Amino acid sequence: MYAILDIETTGGKFNEEGITEIAIYKFDGHDVVDQFISLVNPEKEIQKFVVKLTGINNNMLRNAPKFYEVAKRIVEITKDCTLVAHNTSFDYRILSTEFERLGYEFNRNTLCTVELSQALILDQPSYSLGKLTRALGIPMTDRHRASGDALATVQLFKILLEKDTNKSIIQSSVKYHDRRLEKERLQKLIDESPKLQGVYYIHDSEGKVIFIGRGKNIKAEVNKLFLKTTKRAIKIQDRATSISFEKTGNELFTRLKYYIELEILSPKFNFKKERKTIAQDFNNNDFIIFDKGREIEENAVILIENNEVTSFGYTNLAYQENRLDILKSVLTPVENKKLCKTIIKNYLNKNNVQKIVRL
Repeated sequence: MYAILDIETTGGKFNEEGITEIAIYKFDGHDVVDQFISLVNPEKEIQKFVVKLTGINNNMLRNAPKFYEVAKRIVEITKDCTLVAHNTSFDYRILSTEFERLGYEFNRNTLCTVELSQALILDQPSYSLGKLTRALGIPMTDRHRASGDALATVQLFKILLEKDTNKSIIQSSVKYHDRRLEKERLQKLIDESPKLQGVYYIHDSEGKVIFIGRGKNIKAEVNKLFLKTTKRAIKIQDRATSISFEKTGNELFTRLKYYIELEILSPKFNFKKERKTIAQDFNNNDFIIFDKGREIEENAVILIENNEVTSFGYTNLAYQENRLDILKSVLTPVENKKLCKTIIKNYLNKNNVQKIVRL
């Protein structure tokens, strides 16, 4: 179910605007099943340019209901609906702000017909509501009045529903503010995460890695990420579709895998901070680092030759570790030798490993 709306405001400073008119059409995907249209007394002056644009002035609103008098009706008609508007971020912000002033938390999922039109109706010179409806032959009356704009948005949304033939674009474009379904989806991803040390990868709906994390307990780290309320964390939560992970067995390999993958994959939501490399050499030119592996009797191995990190990986057979030619064939070559050297040097300065064998 959808609640297609349009709001007219007083104009003014950001988050200080007041609502002057609101129109909401409850739409089941085929027909309008309910509607609410009302002028609203904003209890503040309307900006002159807004009066010219909408034709709504303060005299018209003197006897109109104040927002708190229509708030209950707005809650009722939008309950269990996705809010749809042309530039939803504006209408939703205005509505949420008014409810915040009343001490009520108004949360609804949203869809924006500007964004949907850009994805489903290509190559338009303009995606403003007026020009887009004209281009599509949608009749419009009372432009810049809430009812007229909302009704035009209803007709536009019908076209968008028809054009989204595989029903994927509209679904993937929903922004989750009412987070009940979102919480269920995120909880499933947490449940799928292991209580193991390693690196984890958050994938979007297309399988692309959008965030890489690490920790001694992957499940705990994923849970922490999904509890955060920063803008970046919420964007990750909105886009997270699946999680994959790599066990590492120890902190040194966790750091190596994490920074190597960051460089290779450049995930969208990881901070783009360039790690400084150090020129300082190891104390020995040729040696092997052994540390705890992922399983019992497995070793994590790093090979250093000519004072450079050449390869790393895991072995569980003694003869692999005692034969350098075999060991080299088992381990994975390192691309960014300077980065790996920096990580290993910093780690060894403060931490111990199981053993170091000179060659």
